[in-house]
Amino acid sequence: MRFTDQLWQQITPLYETILSHGFVQELAAGTLPATKFQYYIQQDALYLTDFSRALAQLAVKATAPADILQFTEFATNAIRVERILHEKYFALYDIQPETSKKPACFAYTNFLLATAATQSLAVGVAAVLPCFWIYREVGKSIYAQASPQNPYQAWIDTYAGDDFDWVVSQMLALTDQLAESASPTERDQMKAAFMQSSRLEWYFWNDAYQLEEWQV
Repeated sequence: MRFTDQLWQQITPLYETILSHGFVQELAAGTLPATKFQYYIQQDALYLTDFSRALAQLAVKATAPADILQFTEFATNAIRVERILHEKYFALYDIQPETSKKPACFAYTNFLLATAATQSLAVGVAAVLPCFWIYREVGKSIYAQASPQNPYQAWIDTYAGDDFDWVVSQMLALTDQLAESASPTERDQMKAAFMQSSRLEWYFWNDAYQLEEWQV
């Protein structure tokens, strides 16, 4: 069993919870209220800026030229490709980018940046992997059941598409490669980081579904 297979095995119940979440189910049905998707898109734009920073930090830690290039490309594409998607919906809904992070976005981005900065390359990679991998699996699942003329089809197509699939495959291969040379302790840290980011994925969607705000 590959190391990434072990990672997925440990979050399988959590992934099923994500798939059954109201945000994901209503997104697939095309019935998700526009206000909730707008909240999500605004927060996602903030998230991706810091996600790109975390990937850039990993590029600095990498030693193999191929890995440095790969992380740099991932960081660039996280901004370039998905910004196009965000701008489409910003224009469609006539909304502006948010400037304030809500609770889940704040927690998730700070976890990623702290992990990338203070932990090993392998642990940092495990922390950013759920954003790639879970989104691909959710995208493909929604694509298979999406309603015709879904207002969120552009989002679905992005994460279910071949280009994103290729990126995720590259990240999985890199994670397995790093795990091979990691110590048992470091592999445990990779599993813990992967699990924590996976939990925060659920919270990110849940915040949007609940239109969560800071309580105090």
